[in-house]
Amino acid sequence: MVRLLSMPILGALILSACTMTGVPMRMGPDGRPVPAVYRIGPNDAPRVRQRMQDGLNTMRAQHGLPPLQASAELASAAATHAQDMSFQSRPWHWGSDGSSPMQRAQRAGYTGAFIGEMVSETFETEIETVTAWMQEAETRAVILDSRAREVGVGWHQDANGKLWWVVVLGEPQAGFQISAR
Repeated sequence: MVRLLSMPILGALILSACTMTGVPMRMGPDGRPVPAVYRIGPNDAPRVRQRMQDGLNTMRAQHGLPPLQASAELASAAATHAQDMSFQSRPWHWGSDGSSPMQRAQRAGYTGAFIGEMVSETFETEIETVTAWMQEAETRAVILDSRAREVGVGWHQDANGKLWWVVVLGEPQAGFQISAR
C-alpha cells in the first residue's frame, strides 16, 4: 500500500528536481550530497500552491475521492496561521490570540463547513510535506475526508529557510456548486 502511495509522489519529486534549478548538486567531503535550502520566492507562490493542491488531489484520486478546488478564503486563513506559527515558534493549531482553525476560516470569510487543518514545521518541499502527512493517520484522515471539496494552502518561510506549512480543507455550504469557469 505504501508503495502505491509513494510512486506518484516519487515521480513528482523527480520532476520537481528538474524544474528547481540548473545548478548541479553540491557534494560534501564525504561524497554525499550537501542539503540545499528550499527557497520559495514571491514569483513561486502560484506554482507552489498548485503543486501542493496537485499532491493532495493525487492522494485523493488514488482513493476514489473528488479533487479539491482552491479557496481564496481558506488560503488566507492558512497563510495567516503559517506566519503566526513562525511567530510562536511552534507548529500547532491554536493562534497566538487563542483562535481555533475553524475561527480563522470564518474570520477569512469562509462560509462553508470547516473539515480540517494540517500544519508542519519543516525544511521540506510541498511534495515532501504531503508525503509526510499521508504517513500519519490523523493528517491522512483529513486529506482523505470525503466531505472535503475546497482547499487553502499557506506557508511562511523564515530567514533560515524553515517552512511553516498550513493546509485547510472545507466543504462549501449546502446548495453551493463549484463550477469551472
